Amino acid sequence: MAVLHPESVSDIADTIKHIWLMGPTSHLTVAARGHGHSLQGQAQAHGGIVINMESLKVQEMQVHAGDSPPYVDVSGGELWINILHETLRYGLAPRSWTDYLHLTVGGTLSNAGVSGQAFRHGPQISNVQQLEIVTGTGEVVNCSEEQNGDLFHSVLGGLGQFGIITRARILLEPAPSMVKWIRVLYSDFTAFTRDQEQLIYAENAFDYIEGFVIINRTGLLNNWRSSFNPQDPVQASQFKSDGKTLFCLELAKYFNLEDIDVVNQEVEKHLSHLNYIPSTLFLTEVTYVDFLDRVHVSEVKLRSKGLWDVPHPWLNLFIPKSKVHNFAEVVFGNILTETSNGPVLIYPVNKSKWDNRTSVVIPEEDIFYLVAFLTSAVPSSNGTDGLEHILSQNKRILEYCERAHLGVKQYLPHYNTQEEWRAHFGPQWKAFLQRKSVYDPLAILAPGQRIFQKAITFS
Repeated sequence: MAVLHPESVSDIADTIKHIWLMGPTSHLTVAARGHGHSLQGQAQAHGGIVINMESLKVQEMQVHAGDSPPYVDVSGGELWINILHETLRYGLAPRSWTDYLHLTVGGTLSNAGVSGQAFRHGPQISNVQQLEIVTGTGEVVNCSEEQNGDLFHSVLGGLGQFGIITRARILLEPAPSMVKWIRVLYSDFTAFTRDQEQLIYAENAFDYIEGFVIINRTGLLNNWRSSFNPQDPVQASQFKSDGKTLFCLELAKYFNLEDIDVVNQEVEKHLSHLNYIPSTLFLTEVTYVDFLDRVHVSEVKLRSKGLWDVPHPWLNLFIPKSKVHNFAEVVFGNILTETSNGPVLIYPVNKSKWDNRTSVVIPEEDIFYLVAFLTSAVPSSNGTDGLEHILSQNKRILEYCERAHLGVKQYLPHYNTQEEWRAHFGPQWKAFLQRKSVYDPLAILAPGQRIFQKAITFS
């Protein structure tokens, strides 16, 4: 395998064009690699060329603050954390995020880019105005909804199959300075999901809505005290989390210091309509940057203990609202027995904020849930924190979804055969296939996804 460290877009285009011109007698393929967070070797090209997108030297980020709406032009190899810091200099920031910001623009846009803001703004792929793409024939194409619209929509959520994103125009909004960050607990899953669904439709309620599942964790609220303040310290200290399955609703309200009184009233009003366990209300106020970059704090801690560079057999699922209770009953009730190997996220999003012309695959219903099992495996362990156990647990979850016909779709999907991919795309498969034949007819790009194999002819 060779690694290309491109200094320009033409380095990428020339490489792909050269392989394209070699025709079907060449076995060479190309994969774009961002910050190295893809699962299951998806950013690899066995016996081919991996392009290190972080090396791409294009012109500096260009923030256009005076336009309506404002936007920033960035390299496909740029990290979201760098975009945050640069746009904040203009009092602006992207609208939609991922939970972890040390990822490249091209990487997240090739999937979707989902976090707690998606209920309002949609995923990151709904907040892009323009792209520059190198296709599977080595052609450099500028595209948007109006110009080369089919390529634009193909690439967004397209798993790298149709082209490499070398530049993107990201929509911005005015950035707040502070965030009111709130956590509350539920023991009843129905109350938890009802409140989440109510909040994603509430006017001027919260700017970020997520949740997570906590199974059999000792001293949970005590751990929260390092970052959050209990509303009622006495009651909080008496709450026991041992042996219970609990559901945490995590909320954030953005604000500027001069608006603090109004924001406090709004938060109090919206919280009064929720049915959480009263003794479990925890709040804190942090800067906007500290909130958005919150996962990096955990990364630094894990790195210091040598627990970051370990296998991460993650499983991310989109689950239709009508089936989320069945899923929770079986998975959180039987298959999953603890959540100490990493967070299990669960929160609803609105289908209306997603563009059905893109390549991403989502359930049919108006509301669906992202459920993310973000586990870390302890190397050489044979126990419940070992890789084999976690992979087997993931397999059981997927088999149950299949058996029960829940209409679940994998996010950051991984399959080994084209038959499985065909089932994943369902009615979208025909269009996906057609787009591949137009933009990457020799199947040179992104072989690590295992969707298409390069057809090699021996002359």
